[in-house]
Amino acid sequence: MSRLRLGVNIDHVATIRNARGGLHPDPIRAAEIASEAGADGITAHLREDRRHIMDDDIARLIGGIALPLNLEMAATEEMLAIALRHRPHAACIVPERREEVTTEGGLDAAGQHNHLKPLIAKLSDAGIRVSLFIEPSARQIEAAMSLGAPVVEFHTGRYAHAEGEERATELRRIADAAALAAKNGIEPHAGHGLTFDNVTPVAAIPQIAELNIGHFLIGEAIFDGLAPVVRRMRQLMDEAR
Repeated sequence: MSRLRLGVNIDHVATIRNARGGLHPDPIRAAEIASEAGADGITAHLREDRRHIMDDDIARLIGGIALPLNLEMAATEEMLAIALRHRPHAACIVPERREEVTTEGGLDAAGQHNHLKPLIAKLSDAGIRVSLFIEPSARQIEAAMSLGAPVVEFHTGRYAHAEGEERATELRRIADAAALAAKNGIEPHAGHGLTFDNVTPVAAIPQIAELNIGHFLIGEAIFDGLAPVVRRMRQLMDEAR
């Protein structure tokens, strides 16, 4: 079974910085520490309202870290222009509503097909690997196939917040979706709400190639330091394989 990649989302280092203004803590330093601790990539979400990551952060990440950058972005002309200017390794298209605290569900790739098609084509033509952040459902995977997206990232929030049999049901949905995506040539990733306590069953799904984890890691880093927390998540993921 292939090694499962870990993408560390550094958004909430920027959230803490922005609470006071100024330069500290620096999300680029967090990216460097995550890299040294075993991360395979860095994820950053440039939101429309710039509530955490700022435009300058993206420029500095592109120019200053060795790991590939996964830019999470809304499907807007503004974000498309920013992605085309900076050319990150990957762009994950996510749903975005100003009033939400965090991304609350998957992108409706099926319902937004005509809007997404030209945007995905432009990103792909620029050499940016496009991912769609979707619910683990056959309908959304079929839409990703139609749109020509090489990667999907399954929203694991429902799994993370469920308990008992409901969690087992959600895990089966993710596993079935990962198998369907892989069978059709799409690389499946997963993320949202993953912690030390719930990551192992998701990490054990053989088709999933990458997990993107942020809020939990940054939160635990307050108590234990970012490097030990990333190393612990890396260990749990490796043990699941």
